[in-house]
Amino acid sequence: MPAKLSVNLNAIAMLRNRRDLPWPSVTGLGQIALEAGAHGLTVHPRPDQRHIRFSDLPEIRALIDDAFPQAEFNMEGYPTEEFLQLVEAHQPEQVTLVPDDPAQATSDHGWDFRKHHDVLQSVCMRLKDGGFRISLFADGDADREALELAKDAGADRIELYTGPYGGCYDAPKHAEELLEMLGQTADIAHKLGLGVNAGHDLTVENLPPLAARIPNLAEVSIGHGLTADALIHGMAETVRRFRGACGDL
Repeated sequence: MPAKLSVNLNAIAMLRNRRDLPWPSVTGLGQIALEAGAHGLTVHPRPDQRHIRFSDLPEIRALIDDAFPQAEFNMEGYPTEEFLQLVEAHQPEQVTLVPDDPAQATSDHGWDFRKHHDVLQSVCMRLKDGGFRISLFADGDADREALELAKDAGADRIELYTGPYGGCYDAPKHAEELLEMLGQTADIAHKLGLGVNAGHDLTVENLPPLAARIPNLAEVSIGHGLTADALIHGMAETVRRFRGACGDL
């Protein structure tokens, strides 16, 4: 099965928020993405609402429920009480927990599963009681012990942080090394029974080798590169291009 594409709407929301105007429409572009075959929509609502606003969440939930019931809503964030209440209010199919400081510009590392095991286990128990699938953000070089702890904490999946791999767009030799590292981590996760997602700085160019090295890749969540391409190709064609890069066309 090809990796499924979830379109991260944060960059669209950040552009909208430059003005006190309703465009570009976050839900409107989300609808175009889903019509073009995206599997789902991802958001990362930060406490300062600098991109996705809390008021966007019920609109995205309603868009999926009313018009695309086969699609998934993925909410990503640091597990504060505020974030967990947003999750419980808007019922995403998947919750991706990241270790970000709320002031960070973007996610840039995975969880330290040894240090944060007990906290993650408590949060995962609460989310499991709500029936949510849980994905935990993981570094591309996470070892077996770390992934065992992620599974023990309650993860259904990990999301591999692919930022360093995406950052090697001009260094193909290093990109190959990082790709193999990501692949080895994914291999361990699969042996442990964890699903594997991936996200950060993925592009039409670097997705095919990632999908080839991790043939059981479940999902990729893509925002920045996809939004940048949409400025050139339009959202619908960009989604088709990214689906093709995943092997889904």
